[in-house]
Amino acid sequence: MARNGTVVIGGGDAARLEAELEALIASGKELRFPPFGQRSEQSSPSTSSGKRVHMQAMGIHGVQAILSSGIAGAVDHTLKAGDVVIDGDLVEVLRKILPGARVGRVIGSDAIVATVAAKQALFQKTGALAVDMESHIAARVAARHGLPFAALRVISDTATEALPPAALIGMQPDGEMALGAVLASLVRNPAQLPALIRTGVSAGRAFRSLERCHDVLGRGGIGELDFGEFALDV
Repeated sequence: MARNGTVVIGGGDAARLEAELEALIASGKELRFPPFGQRSEQSSPSTSSGKRVHMQAMGIHGVQAILSSGIAGAVDHTLKAGDVVIDGDLVEVLRKILPGARVGRVIGSDAIVATVAAKQALFQKTGALAVDMESHIAARVAARHGLPFAALRVISDTATEALPPAALIGMQPDGEMALGAVLASLVRNPAQLPALIRTGVSAGRAFRSLERCHDVLGRGGIGELDFGEFALDV
């Protein structure tokens, strides 16, 4: 029998993520929103913008697990844009739903890991597959409340690719790109245009792959799990 649960998909602004997850857990409220892939009037307009989007899943009342979902940079050179990486307590469950995913460590960073040298150093130090800026925050909340945690991340930039200055300057806390800052950076350094285009193409591939993962989860995967309510950050 179907039971109500909640999925909260968000991300981008890491400074608000921890407070929002804590508030969701504390509320104990049951929220009803459209299933994966559908918007509601209470939703933010875009999951890729980093704004919070609430969606419906199957499960029991109350948060029982936290799944951090979104894009990441590769630090393992064998990963390519669009590859899916999973980590955490729920790996075996997620592997059944997403059999093509790579299993390995996803490490969180408070700063963007933008250069090839920094990615190589992080890989040598940690042996991680990928790095993001949100999963460690979500993991911290899960640990605080004794909840199972998992990270589901899709590779946007590979370990052998550096992020161009325009991409870094233009990135806003909510995940949107500041077009003016991007254009100004290009004027100062036009030679970065090919790298910026490559970054955009790879990001598009990553978001399409992430949407496919969400579609698979929404077509019954989440409803078959043993816990009911997730908080996801994209």
